[in-house]
Amino acid sequence: MRCPFCGHDDSQVKDSRPSEDGAAIRRRRQCEGCGARFTTFERIQLREMTIVKSEGRREPFDREKLARSVAIACRKRPIDPVRIDRLLSAIQRQIETSGESEIAAAQVGAMVMDGLKALDSVAYIRFASVYKDFTEAKDFEDFAGSVVEVSDIK
Repeated sequence: MRCPFCGHDDSQVKDSRPSEDGAAIRRRRQCEGCGARFTTFERIQLREMTIVKSEGRREPFDREKLARSVAIACRKRPIDPVRIDRLLSAIQRQIETSGESEIAAAQVGAMVMDGLKALDSVAYIRFASVYKDFTEAKDFEDFAGSVVEVSDIK
């Protein structure tokens, strides 16, 4: 595994254990070049998944890209990182077990929306602002109003 600090090609595994949700192996590594320690996660990948964008372009599914999008929506929110990782793992499992080798980006976005709605309403609205392409403040107002109505019902 390449060191993220110095780029050296070899590292030694110091500790391995299952992640919180059991969907990955967490490995603590030490670079043989600079001695820095870092963590990697090893996950099962059932098949190569392709995401079909709205304009028809295709790209391989990238969990890290999905994680960055969710992290931006959850930034500065009191959400346990373990819950975010569980959400990402659940979405990835849904995608991989769908039986299809290609999935529309809109479907992935809907899965994230559903997960964030249950996790945190502010993160849900933040993600929706990009996913639904809000262009005016009125779009935020209308959407936020619908979120409040849904939470009032509970």
